[in-house]
Amino acid sequence: MLLHLVHETRYAYSPTVENAHHVLHLKPASHAGQQLLSHSLSITPTPAQLQELPDVYGNERTFFSLHVPHDKLVVVANSVVSTLTLPSVLDTDASGLAWEQVREQFRYQAGGAYESACEFVFASPYVPRDDAFAEFARPSFTAGRPLPEAARDLMERIHTHMRYESDSTEVGTPALEALQAGQGVCQDFAHIMVACCRAMGVPARYVSGYMLTTPPEGKPRLIGSDASHAWASVYCPAVSAAGGMALADGQAAGSWLDFDPTNNRAPGEDYITLATGRDFLDVSPMRGVIRGGARHVLDVAVTVTPIPEPA
Repeated sequence: MLLHLVHETRYAYSPTVENAHHVLHLKPASHAGQQLLSHSLSITPTPAQLQELPDVYGNERTFFSLHVPHDKLVVVANSVVSTLTLPSVLDTDASGLAWEQVREQFRYQAGGAYESACEFVFASPYVPRDDAFAEFARPSFTAGRPLPEAARDLMERIHTHMRYESDSTEVGTPALEALQAGQGVCQDFAHIMVACCRAMGVPARYVSGYMLTTPPEGKPRLIGSDASHAWASVYCPAVSAAGGMALADGQAAGSWLDFDPTNNRAPGEDYITLATGRDFLDVSPMRGVIRGGARHVLDVAVTVTPIPEPA
């Protein structure tokens, strides 16, 4: 599937901003199920400095600086992405290592080999450690259960437990508060799933992106009516012929499996992955430091449109 993505961010400031420094995560990733075909960025006012560099997790991020006074800032990211549907763990009988085996693999051992997925076991700013997450997760992580199956069950239980309520939480709302309230938005659903997996000793990360929405029957697709989306990704090591952890160059071989607890499904070709990190703070679409502009109004418009492919 070919998807055209436009993400427009508008700030109106009062009083005027004297200067500003911003970082963006607005360039879609390329991976096995997704290929970035084109990407452009329009920024008004024109930045004095603009630089694109990968972050520690391999996401492309853009830094820019504004050295002129301004009361408005407009950032438009325009991308075309080719996506495809990969085999989903949700479509087949779950198989793989028992979750306890994975947990043991990622326990700290003095002198042990470095595992790149290790840091996704630990707490992060928006995903703290709390017994409440472990308590919620335990019914899914029963003894000897394959990790993909446990993660799928956890996703389904979060979807059932939580009620999606727009504007019920804010960016900084703690995941624990959302779990206790039983409501939130996609960011909360994703943070809760990540927190539950980590509480059981399993690596999990936060994924930011977009989802192609379908307008009501007979209604046109509205420009700017879509929104950013978020889901969770769980690290599942591959199984060796002997039934243990498969290794590649001394490291655990495996893959990250995506689960969307908001919609109770596996992301497919109608999803666009933007960036991955420990939590939202690592991959927020736009953040920065400004001098001035004590008050502001923010308006974000996202449009995801399918592009007809050549016959």
